[in-house]
Amino acid sequence: MSLESAARALQSTAFSQTLQATPWVVPTLQTIHIVMIGVVFVSILMIALRVLGWVRTEQPFPHVWRRFAPFLWTGLAVMALTGLLLTLAEPVREVMALSFRIKMALLLVGIVSAMAFGRSVRAAARAEGAAAAERPFPLAVRVASVITVLLWLFIIFLGRAIAYDNSVWGSWSPAVLQRGAST
Repeated sequence: MSLESAARALQSTAFSQTLQATPWVVPTLQTIHIVMIGVVFVSILMIALRVLGWVRTEQPFPHVWRRFAPFLWTGLAVMALTGLLLTLAEPVREVMALSFRIKMALLLVGIVSAMAFGRSVRAAARAEGAAAAERPFPLAVRVASVITVLLWLFIIFLGRAIAYDNSVWGSWSPAVLQRGAST
């Protein structure tokens, strides 16, 4: 069974049909999903900017982490739920979009990197002790913070690009390739 036929089978289920037939469901889920993207990104950005020494430098890093980490993890959980429901509502559109496939792979990398980033900056802050508020983080941790922000910006771009997948990827789009194979 191909990925497209599996998505078509999923799209014909009663649950998917109900999501599709209820006019307010998809826009509501999209709205919640987009708001959570903002919450997650701003949380990551604030933590990264603190690591870079650009904001909240008067606060010890553990305080900044405790302030933003709950928003980060709660936002990710809500995004996962709304993203799953959006995918169930439009499985063919999602699965056949190259942007969606790359986004899912990078999302896995993003979540793992957020966990590793959180562990590394907390460890660096503990190692520095009270002086962490005074001294910059090690270069590797600062570079990781920039890479993490860039990764999440790319994930956000890919999420938006799903709606324009054929235009963004052209002949690389699985939907275009599938159409070409069937003609």
